[in-house]
Amino acid sequence: MFIDLKNKTSTQIIEIFEALDAKEGEVIEAEVLESDIERFGYKAFVDLAQLFFMKMLTPVKKDEKSVVLKFYKLKKELSFHKSKENSTEKYGVESQFFQIDKTLQFSFLYHYRQALNFADIKNRKRVLNIGINRGDEFKTIKEMLPYEVFKNKEFVGIDYSSSAIDYAKRDFSDSNVEFICHDVNELKQLNLGRFDLIISIGTLQSSSINFNETFMKIYQEYLNKGGTMVLGFPNCRWIDGEMIYGAKPANYNFSELGVVLQDIIFCKKYLQQKKYRVIVSGKDYIFLSAKKIITK
Repeated sequence: MFIDLKNKTSTQIIEIFEALDAKEGEVIEAEVLESDIERFGYKAFVDLAQLFFMKMLTPVKKDEKSVVLKFYKLKKELSFHKSKENSTEKYGVESQFFQIDKTLQFSFLYHYRQALNFADIKNRKRVLNIGINRGDEFKTIKEMLPYEVFKNKEFVGIDYSSSAIDYAKRDFSDSNVEFICHDVNELKQLNLGRFDLIISIGTLQSSSINFNETFMKIYQEYLNKGGTMVLGFPNCRWIDGEMIYGAKPANYNFSELGVVLQDIIFCKKYLQQKKYRVIVSGKDYIFLSAKKIITK
């Protein structure tokens, strides 16, 4: 499919994309002028692609005055959000979810690293990650810290998927990192003790978990006095391997932030009442980072 975007206004371009009848898997070629690129910037066209469930491919220069932008229409069926599987392996090694590496997305990695720094990862001895899957979030910490610092910490990762946990165990050879296959709703069975930092990204929002109750229980029963927390709230969808901005609740055909903000506000108010300094940052994943206010 070919479309002409030369000298079009931003409103006209939006309307053209709204009217497109592109099939999933199809590549749309759009000709723009070099002056259009200077006017909008490439980022505007990357954002445009996401809005219409596309991925922007490498542009090709047509001649001295124009460029051809290429957009790949994502296949919506290639999404773990569509999975009807309710077993523990919905997020296992054979799943669409397992193919995702969030740390390859700069908008995730940058804000996750900032959250860890705010939570003072260097000085936290025991770290718990609830919903660790294949261990990517521990890998980021390992890359951030000098190895002498990393190896003197204790890491515990918990996930309900046995195949994901088996993969993480094979992937990590470090003796100070432990992976446990277990249900988040039954943590009491594990006798975990308390931790200096608790991380959970995208797990507590699962439909099988009572968010408010589980969050408070984790804080009350597993966080050390003066410990820190990093919680990640997905504000995106993963479609055909692409991270698309905006969480979409059930029964909506567009992204809506209400539920995400509701959970974030609950956690922030709760922790502030416990005398924590809380910051909220991020974009595609919104991070809530909290550390105890030290009074002299």
